[in-house]
Amino acid sequence: MNPDLIHFVVTVAFSFLTGLEVRTYRERFHPDKPQDFFGTARTYTFIGILGFVFYKIDTVHLVPYTAVLAGLTLLYALFYHRKLIDHRQSILLFLVMLCVYAFGPLTQISHLWMPSLLFVLIVFILNAREAIHRFTLGINPHEFETLGKMVLLSAVILPLLPNENIVPFIPLSPFKIWLAVVVVSAISYGGYITQKYFFPERGYFLTGLIGGTYSSTATTVVLARKSKQTGKNSLIDASIIAATSVMYLRLIVIALLFNTEIGKSLILPFLALSFAGFFIALFFLKNSRKEIQTSDFVDKNPLELGTAFIFALLFVVMMILTQYITEEYGSAGLEIFSFVVGFTDIDPFVLSLLTGKYSVTSQQIIAAIMIAAGSNNLLKSAYALWFGSLKSNWRSALVVALLGLVTIGWALRIEHLLCYK
Repeated sequence: MNPDLIHFVVTVAFSFLTGLEVRTYRERFHPDKPQDFFGTARTYTFIGILGFVFYKIDTVHLVPYTAVLAGLTLLYALFYHRKLIDHRQSILLFLVMLCVYAFGPLTQISHLWMPSLLFVLIVFILNAREAIHRFTLGINPHEFETLGKMVLLSAVILPLLPNENIVPFIPLSPFKIWLAVVVVSAISYGGYITQKYFFPERGYFLTGLIGGTYSSTATTVVLARKSKQTGKNSLIDASIIAATSVMYLRLIVIALLFNTEIGKSLILPFLALSFAGFFIALFFLKNSRKEIQTSDFVDKNPLELGTAFIFALLFVVMMILTQYITEEYGSAGLEIFSFVVGFTDIDPFVLSLLTGKYSVTSQQIIAAIMIAAGSNNLLKSAYALWFGSLKSNWRSALVVALLGLVTIGWALRIEHLLCYK
């Protein structure tokens, strides 16, 4: 078949189907206001035909196409003026009309997927009115303002940063430092958005699972506080243990992204520890009280710009300290430093180990990461008791502490084997 004929048929089909969708939208959401609608199936079909024909007449200067667009806009302006008199301001149908008018050029200058995607989006957006309305009501605008700033920093500022080392004692360029911050922040923010907006009526266990993707420490604190209110609760114990189990998986992903060799070496120990934690968590979950399921977990947005800049600063500081300690004190100093760092935010330290170049072996870096993760578990165990209570949280605190001790022991075993060789 002639390509122009195919393009014309596709344009007419999509325009007609869009008109039918507009009619369905009118009957579903505005059955009592047919006067608010600027035509339906036939009108939109002719608009699509006009867009195709007048674009075809002059594909270079687009004078006829633009003139017809101006005429349609003027006609709608007269219609819209009447709507304003009746205190109705929506321009949704005008926007749909512009999309239909663009079908003709799109079918001629792009692949079929482009007009198809446009049609699918029109159908989805028109039918998702109530869902979008509910979703927007639950959104904190400040969070998406922060996301916009982060996109600006990552998509605009990041490419402008120099990709060369400019400070002698920092083995990374500003570009790679900020790229690491962006990647870790994106992982954290993804878990936060999933938890807050896609599972608004989540249970405690789901809180532990998703919360562990961006901050198992913060999740432990909040769950421990809740257990102090509810008393001994197997469900919250399972959730605290699950958050720590997810932390191991998160560290595997981060390691694979920034240092594949070390990431592969961490898969076996961290997967084993994670599965052990999940097994124990499921045991507590099976014996939990089923009447307490809904969680009101709300944590601070991890993508705040201030948090990102502090993370970048800590990343650089940890890199400088790690380089100094490895040069002056070797692997023994790195082990002690890893244990101490575990009682803070370990992500900057782990990233510094994964991306820097130090006078230690890969096995010693693996052991340092494991020691930091293990001591961080000891911190979470203490938090579970401090923010909860000994009576309510001793079981989860004990399990998390045991996971931490096993992690540290496994790391020291790696160091011992290395020294033995």
